[in-house]
Amino acid sequence: MSESEPPKIEVQKNNPLHGIKLEALLTELLEHYSWEDLATAMNLNCFKSNPSIKSSLKFLRKTPWAREKVEGFYLYKYKRLPRPDDEQYELPPRDRTIPLDQQPGSPAKIIAKKPEQRDIPSSNESPTIPENVWGNWKKDS
Repeated sequence: MSESEPPKIEVQKNNPLHGIKLEALLTELLEHYSWEDLATAMNLNCFKSNPSIKSSLKFLRKTPWAREKVEGFYLYKYKRLPRPDDEQYELPPRDRTIPLDQQPGSPAKIIAKKPEQRDIPSSNESPTIPENVWGNWKKDS
């Protein structure tokens, strides 16, 4: 490089996940949401059955689609950033950039339904079966 050329400065893309480790991301989510809330929101078994940070990290590091799901939740539900355009949506969340003028909002509220609140009949109720369950099929006489 000669003295007349200005030094090249690499411009850092505005990537909200840059420098955030998966453990820090998961810990931050758990400070705001419970394991049950995360299980309801993302439907991942690592949040449902016997959840812990250690086991969840192990699963998320080995499973790219699950990691992308958690990172997407972090960006668009927890940080409340606007949804990406079509071009950015094709990229994994860790590679996406956002415009410099967009700032994170307040975390979304997630209410995990308790078993008694779900639309599942209790075990002592028999399910209702409609009369025409077989539609227009003819009955054998």
